Formats: sequence, C-alpha cells, structure tokens
Amino acid sequence: MSCDQDAETSHALGCFRDRLKRLIRVEPLLDLLHFLEPDRKDRIKAKFREEGDINAAAFLIDEIIHSKNYEQGWSRELITALETVGCKHAAKYVLNSPPEPTEEAENDSCVRLIDLLQLTLVSMKTGDVCAHCRALGLLTLEDQENIMKLTENQGNIGGARLLLKRLVKNEAGWFSKFLQALEDTEHHDLVRELRGEPCNEDGEAMSVETVEEGEQSCSETMPVLPPVLSANSSLLSEDLDSSVDSGGLCTSDHLSLSFSPSSEESKRNIVLRDYQMEVARPALEEKNIIICLPTGSGKTRVAVYITKEHLERKKQTGQPGKVVVLVNKVPLVEQHYKAEFGRFLKHQYSVERVSGASQLKISFPQIMEQNDIIICTAQILENSLAKAKNGDEDGIKLSQFTLMVIDECHHTKKGGVYNHIMIRYLKQKHQNQLLKKQEKSPVPLPQILGLTASPGVGGAMSQQMAEEHILQICANLDAFTIKTKTFKEEEAKTPYKRIAKAEERKEDPFGDVIKKIMDEIHKHADLKLLCEPGTQNYEQWVVQKEQNAAKEENQMVRVCAEHLRQYNEALHQSNTIRMSDAFRFLDKYHNEELKTKSSPDEEGTITITDTERFLFTLFKDNKAKLQELMGKPQYENNNLAQLKTNILKEFSTRERARGIIFTRTRLSAIALCQWIQENPKFDEVGVSASYLIGGGDQSVVKPMTAAEQKDVLNKFRDGQINLLIATTVAEEGLDIAECNFVIRYCLVTNEIAMIQARGRGRAEDSSYTLVAEAGSGVAERESVNEYREKMMSTAIAKVCKMNRADYEKKFQMQAIMEEKVKIKKKQKKGMMKEPPSKISLSCRQCSVFVCSGEDIEKIENMHHVNVTKQFSKLFTVRENASLQERLLDYETNGVIACKNCGQQWGSMMLYKSIECPCLHIKNFVVTYGSKKKTFSKWSELPIKFPAFDYTQHADLLVEDSGEEDMETD
Repeated sequence: MSCDQDAETSHALGCFRDRLKRLIRVEPLLDLLHFLEPDRKDRIKAKFREEGDINAAAFLIDEIIHSKNYEQGWSRELITALETVGCKHAAKYVLNSPPEPTEEAENDSCVRLIDLLQLTLVSMKTGDVCAHCRALGLLTLEDQENIMKLTENQGNIGGARLLLKRLVKNEAGWFSKFLQALEDTEHHDLVRELRGEPCNEDGEAMSVETVEEGEQSCSETMPVLPPVLSANSSLLSEDLDSSVDSGGLCTSDHLSLSFSPSSEESKRNIVLRDYQMEVARPALEEKNIIICLPTGSGKTRVAVYITKEHLERKKQTGQPGKVVVLVNKVPLVEQHYKAEFGRFLKHQYSVERVSGASQLKISFPQIMEQNDIIICTAQILENSLAKAKNGDEDGIKLSQFTLMVIDECHHTKKGGVYNHIMIRYLKQKHQNQLLKKQEKSPVPLPQILGLTASPGVGGAMSQQMAEEHILQICANLDAFTIKTKTFKEEEAKTPYKRIAKAEERKEDPFGDVIKKIMDEIHKHADLKLLCEPGTQNYEQWVVQKEQNAAKEENQMVRVCAEHLRQYNEALHQSNTIRMSDAFRFLDKYHNEELKTKSSPDEEGTITITDTERFLFTLFKDNKAKLQELMGKPQYENNNLAQLKTNILKEFSTRERARGIIFTRTRLSAIALCQWIQENPKFDEVGVSASYLIGGGDQSVVKPMTAAEQKDVLNKFRDGQINLLIATTVAEEGLDIAECNFVIRYCLVTNEIAMIQARGRGRAEDSSYTLVAEAGSGVAERESVNEYREKMMSTAIAKVCKMNRADYEKKFQMQAIMEEKVKIKKKQKKGMMKEPPSKISLSCRQCSVFVCSGEDIEKIENMHHVNVTKQFSKLFTVRENASLQERLLDYETNGVIACKNCGQQWGSMMLYKSIECPCLHIKNFVVTYGSKKKTFSKWSELPIKFPAFDYTQHADLLVEDSGEEDMETD
C-alpha cells in the first residue's frame, strides 16, 4: 500500500509541480526530510541561497521525482513534514486532493491582491499582526520568531514582507483570518482597502450614494469602484489598483480602469492628457526623444505609458522587449517602482528594482534576464557594461535592451555616469554605420527616452551658448527632438514669486571673534590670506591648502587648514542660523578631536603635536567669549527674523499650509528644524516641522538612511508634518506631496535647481520666496537664473525646429573624440600599465607609511581592502553610529583609524564572515615615484588592483584558527 502511495505522490508532484514550487518552504522542510541524502540537501540549500525559495522548491521536487533510491514510505514523511512546517496547502496537492477549481481561483485572487497591495500593507504594525496571525493558526512558532527577528534587524517593512510572503502559502480560508487579524489590531483602513471599500477624506467608509456624488465632481475618467471583496468573492484581484488613493477619491492622474472580469485581460489602462500624448507621440513611433515638462506635470507617467506600449508592440511582433529605467539617486529606484512602473505595469510585466541598497542576492545579468522592466541606478548599469567590455561573464551589453529611460537626463554631460553609458551607445551607433557600409548586420541598440524638468543652459552667457548647450544634451542622448509644452496661464501652476530681503547685520562681534581666531591661525601657519573668511571662495582656498600640505607632508599647515575650514563653516552658520548653533558645531568638533587624540589603546596614547596643542588652546581661550556673545539676541543675523516672518505669514493666511524650506548644508537643515521646534510662536500657528537630508556619508552630520527619508516623506504626505527643511536632496526627482509655499533660504545655485525647487509648489495659489540678506549678492544671482531660464526656453524652441542632421554629427563626434582624448591622457600617465606595487599610501595627517599598493585588493570591483597582518597592527577600530547600512554580502560596522595620530582611514567591513579593513582614499596621500598626490575617489587613481581572493583568505583564516586551537590545547 505504501509503495502505491509513494508512486501516487511522485505522480502528484509532477502534475502540480508549478503550483507546489510556489507553496513549499524549502529551508524548514529540509530539516524534516530524513530520506534525502546529505549531499542532495546541500545542493538544494545552495540553490535556495543563490536563487531563492521558488527555484529551490522546483529543484527539490525534481530531485524527488527523478530519484528511485528512497526507502519505502518516503511520501508519508514528506506529507507530515509539509504539514509540520505550515505548508498544509501544499500537502493537499501532494495527497492528490487539490481544492475545487472555484476555490482555487478565489484563493489565487486573494494571493494576487496581497501582491498588488503589498506596498500599502507593509505599513502595518508587524509585531501586533504577527502575534494575531500566530493565534489564528496562520503562522508557526518558527515563522513568528523569524518575522520578529527580521523586524528587529531590518525594520517594520522587512518583517511585514516576510509575514505576507508566509501568509499566502496557507490553505484556502487564510484571507478571512488575515482580515480578522488586521481588524483586531485596528488596521481598519487596510481592511477596507483589501475589501475594496472606498473611503472619504476622514478615512470613513463611503456609501454607494457618496461614491456616485463623488464621480460627478471628479474627472470623467475616474474608475468605477470594485464591489466589496470578501474571502469568498471571485473578483480578479489584478483589477484592483491604487489609481484611487488611500481615501478613495479620484486623483488627477486620469487613469481609466475597468473592473469587469470580461475586459481584455482585465488590464489597466493609462489615459494621458492631450499635452502628455503630444510629447509622447515621437517616442511611440520608436524615435529617441527628450521629454521636458515642469515638475508635477506627469513626465514619469508618460514614460510608463511609452514603456507599456513599447513592450506590447514587441510582444505583438514576436520580438523580445527589455526596458531599463535609469535614475541618479538610490531613493528614486524605490519611488519609481512603487509609484509608477510597479504600480501600473506589475500586473502585466515582471518589474524589478536594483540599487546599491538592494538586498537581492543574484547578479544584475540574472535580474535583467528574468524581468521585463528593470529600474536601477545608472552606476549599476555602467558597472555591468564595463564588465562586459572586459570579457567578464557577469557583464551585460546595451544591445540586450530595447528601451532605455533616463530620468533627470540633463545630467547626461561630461564626466557624469549617464554620459559614460551614452558614449558607449554613440560609439556603437557610429560603428553600426560602418557595418552597414560593409553590408554587415548592425548591433541592435535600445530606443532612448530622456526625462527632465529643465535641461538648463550650462552657465551660458549668450543665447548662442544656450542653444549649443541644449544641442549638446540632445546629441549626447541621440535625441531626434526635445518635446515640451508651453502651458497657458490658466493651466500652469507657477507659484507667485517674491524676494524677501533681510537688513544687513550692523554688528557681528561673534563673527569678529571667530575671524580673530582665524587670523591667529593664519599667522601661526604663515598663510597669506587671499579672500574673505566665511565665503565659498575661502572654503575652496583652504581646501587647496590642506591638499598641498598633505602632499608636502607639512603637517603644521595641514592641521591648521583643517581647523580653518571648520571655523569658516561656523562663520557661514552664524550668518544663516543661530550663533549658538555655530558655537555648538565648533565645540563638538574640538571635543571629538581631543577625544580622538587622548583615547588610549593597547600601546599607550596618541601623540598631540605642538600645532594641535596651539589650536586646542586657542579655541579654549576664546570659548567663554563666544558663549557670552551667543546669548545676546541683538547680535543674531537678520535672515532668521525674515524667515520667521515668512513662515508665520504662510501659516497664518492659509487654511492648510504645507511648505518646504531649502537650505545649503545638512547642518543648517537640522539647526533650522530645531529652531522652529523650540519656538512657541510656530507651534501656535500649527507648524509641525522635520528635516530631510541626503544619505551619503560625506559630512560631519550623520546621514539619513533611505528608510528615514521615506518615513519623513510619508508623514509629510499624510499631513503629520507640514513643513520640511531640506537640502538639495529634495529639489530633484523625489516624489513630494503638493506644497503651497517654497522658500529658498540664503541659497542660490543654478537655473535648473531654481526651476526644480519652484516646481515643488504645485498647489493652487502657491508661493516661491527667496530669503536673503541685502548686499549678499543672492538676489542678484537669482535674477541671473531667471534670465537664463528665459534663454533656455528660447533655445529649446529654436532647437525643436532644427534638422537633426544639422547638429547630430558635430556634437556626437565631438563627444566621442573628447572621450578618446580623455582615455589617451589617462594612458599617457603610464599608471594604468604600472603594477600596484609602484604606489604607496601614507596617512594624510601624520604621514606615517601605511601600505604598498600591492597589499590592496578590490571587493565587487568597488571596495578597496587591505587584509594583511602588517596593516592590522597600524590601526584601531572605533564605533561609528552613522555606518548602519547592510549591502548585499557585506556590512560596515565600524571605522578604522591611525594608531599614531587618530586620523580616520576607512571602515571595517564584514564580507562573507571575513573582517576586511576598507580604505577610503581621501584619508591618504598616494606616492608614485617621486610624486605625491591626494585623491577624493578611488576612480581618480588609474591603477588596476586585483580582485579580492575570498577562497585564499578564507583558507588562511581557517589555518590561523587551527593554530590558535592547538595553542589552546
């Protein structure tokens, strides 16, 4: 009987293989399958680690089906194991008793619904929902422990994703229990969304009458709302989507959805406005174009529509279609996936996102092969293209894509990663022309679609230069034309603009003390001052002095220049934020430097030089005077008073104010936020403020993680926060809810930034204000930007009328030739051909020898590490709270610093369980022959370092461990 059951089970596994591979949880199951040999289990586990649950489950099923060596009764063991690990649904299929077709279809709809609404559901309180699901029998104890552990390590969203992934593997009936768990944990909005119940602005369920009334006031293209979804409904879940916002109200995106199961594949249609269709038309005819539309006018939505039409056209003609969407910031990857490409196309095409912050464990070529649409940072693609050129199997080619969407394409200029990618494209294009002449088949190239709110004029001083800049951008992107729209006055949401000038500061004793300190340092280091302290010019001058001193091993000048840079920053802060903020900045810097110099290690104490002692004493002697002055409000700058007036005016005169203040530095963003939160006047008018800064670890301020940025933006959209204080990270690309006022605080850059920032004021009756001190030159620079904006509009209009052939050849050949010259210059340096042993690194601060270039290896063609024993004796490891990122197979968990002087050298990386000191080249002086140089990035040093040999180092680690064990014995 048991033999017959084994045969039936084997047959059922073959029949239901495709469904079972999505229901089986391989990792816990393998522990209970004793009939499988250990080597087979190891192969399946390896498959799981490399390719995930589904492929590993398919591999397991194939192993069982094709093997004839199992002991009699193995099928009973398999079924029992499935039931034990919570895969009862899979167990039913293995027993050859699948659910009825209608029940199966209903369950599939529920699974699909969870998939579609996952981006909303991950906002749940994971711990509470998990506990209720466990009580309702939807999760095993092991499931609960794994989910809570992941929540602890990766946050609420990571745990929620695992919970949802686990839920859908349950047998039919799980959906109603899940709704009950959500109800019990007071997630009423999520329950209504899962049931398809519309909501009003207050989050209350709307009646049918309310919906009908709402339809009359909304766009005529508002979707018909679906019927309520219960656990027994047979609604096709792929018809549900968030074209209706969380409140159930129609949006301005003009989506047309059909919820009838009889509609053509129940597919989601995107209906463009007339102007959007007009700018999209050439791209729909498979031409390369740039779409230039103001912020908030739906550029990305047009790109989604073009992508959908492109893939459908390829499908109809029987050709493969592959789309890559390139962005220049990591947060934009998730944003484009969630808000646009994933939201509208995931039901029909496979969409995946990849960035440096991804947790995907498979290579980029595999991701590309398995998906129709890939959203990634441009650097990820460029790295893969470079690998292909070098013959690496892990590389890809441009010819593998059929459409390339380039977001914020105005960055496609000299030196940028977008331009590196497009230079490869242009080279192949011109090679194709030669191949055609030789009657050979050309290499296929993707269609190019560029998106921008403003291509700018590149600092042009004349109309002709502005036109040449636009033409160069078009040529770099191989664009047939640049499509734009001039909005009529009644259509455009251009905010009202004003310049609020603050009175010049009459007295600045606090700044005078700082300048006096700086003069003392200038004399000590014998530095001849060429520009006014507190300015951008001074910043550039002192940075150059520091670099030169590091190369010349003049540690006195180098340390003085570093301190001068901090005082210059403090002067800038005292002119834009409070004197107390500037003082705290200086005090913190000196305390941390003193702590570094005096922290003992195994070999004693780091030596403090005479110059450092002079600098610490100088600050100490003036500290009391600075503290006294910062407490006198009459000496504060007038910019803050002007900013306060503007904020209070916006919140007092508007029914619901929501705004953004743009400022130059992360420090000023945080300080301004603190100033607003501490001032009761702002609280009285209902101001709820938070700051938004960048994620790169490039300053003295702890960067914001992607999760922290996302949390702030979500609160801003929800209205919990109504005032953002942001650096330029928020100017470009990031999806920010409509504002009715924008303030640029003592900040003017170029016309692109001005247009981007102004475009954040998308609401009706919005305002754009520049707050600046009279005589600072800020208002004058803003006028220059306005003039350049007009030049840009005129230039675009003229370029649109030009014949493509008139400019294409000239500018494209120019770009290719410039790239060739650049490569030749690098080769002339001779360093590319030299072995790494020809260079050496020394500490930037104390000039002590650190290592030879031959000790350095590269991990993932990115991270430069030194794992030699000699090097490990030269540094100490310190904690660094700002290094919290977990990336792919490695994580950074501390900083390494010079034992001699305390200078930071880099970070300690844990790579596949091996500790690898990762060097940041900006902290070293590089010696090549008799020359000494400083670099800010490793890419600037044209030497090829060998790849990190993981096997070799792992073996050495094992040997060392063995020797230690023997010594212990």
